[in-house]
Amino acid sequence: MASDKLKTLTDSTFDQEIRNGVTLVDFWAEWCGPCRRIAPIVEQLAGEYEGRATVGKLNVDENPSIPGRFMIRGIPTLLLFKNGQLAETLVGLAPKEEIARLIDKHL
Repeated sequence: MASDKLKTLTDSTFDQEIRNGVTLVDFWAEWCGPCRRIAPIVEQLAGEYEGRATVGKLNVDENPSIPGRFMIRGIPTLLLFKNGQLAETLVGLAPKEEIARLIDKHL
């Protein structure tokens, strides 16, 4: 169940969404068990950082171009962008506190 604060990104909307400010992107797929476990954390962060950072999800099966550009090899992968530039990469499951620290570091 996606939060209304959590953006759904696609190959065509990705560049526009990451252009300004701090943006956390969760690369995921339906079949990925760890992705389902991290999803509630990402949704919580979207609400907690509303107005300060953008949080979005990109389905790698439906949108292959962007994962290819960033050489995403495993999921879940979280990429953090600041003003369109890649600032942080986190591969695999991570606790909410660790992800929040990455966001806070770039606000």
